[in-house]
Amino acid sequence: SLLRIPAKATDKVEIADRDARPLSEIVTRPRFVAALFCAVGSYALMSFVMTGAPLAMVGCGLSTDDATLGISWHVMAMFAPSFFTGSLIHRFGAERIVAIGLVLLIGCGIVALSGLALWQFWTTLILLGLGWNFSFIGATAMVADSYQPSEKGKVQGFHDFVLFGSVAFASLMSGAVYNAWGWEMLNWMIFPVVVLCFVALGVLKMTGLRAVN
Repeated sequence: SLLRIPAKATDKVEIADRDARPLSEIVTRPRFVAALFCAVGSYALMSFVMTGAPLAMVGCGLSTDDATLGISWHVMAMFAPSFFTGSLIHRFGAERIVAIGLVLLIGCGIVALSGLALWQFWTTLILLGLGWNFSFIGATAMVADSYQPSEKGKVQGFHDFVLFGSVAFASLMSGAVYNAWGWEMLNWMIFPVVVLCFVALGVLKMTGLRAVN
């Protein structure tokens, strides 16, 4: 027998499709722009610094075992907080959690620039992982709030294309930047990117205040 889809169900899908906004309208709204900036910025920075860190550690005379353990701490810091990050977002709001993550990324850069001891590399990688977790997961929650269910496919597709294209580029550039200018330059790059993310959050905040007033 043939599967019959109730007419009411198909009618609801058609109505939802008609109500969906154009992609160009969604991706230019302040909330989506801020979310995309923060998601791309945090993920690209994480990939950029993480890729260069083992090279820098070995280049400074540390062992490959030290570098491997540092990456292990980093990966743990990336994902262990995920057990409660969602609860923090629900309680405090995605924007605040993103801001905390960005502050942690700044701390990562400061520690990295403070010296080349083993503990400094490991602390850098741990802060990098924690900063990525809060800022990226918070940003993806903001993205999810920026579209209706009928718009999910095209918005997420656009978001993921920009995101992973940027992350791939950052990974490729990490080795080139390290080879040309060294470990310090990799970490100096953190600050302008984080500032841009904070500017995007600030613009979103001001836009919300104007809408209320």
